[in-house]
Amino acid sequence: MALKIAVVGTGYVGLTTGACLAHLGHKVVGADIDPQKI
Repeated sequence: MALKIAVVGTGYVGLTTGACLAHLGHKVVGADIDPQKI
């Protein structure tokens, strides 16, 4: 069952976590204060 997950903060940890969760089949949205990271 795919979950909808929001990752707030796309630094090293947030980006890696979001990518791993997306790889597992979940729907992931990332948010960060720095537009360069998105």
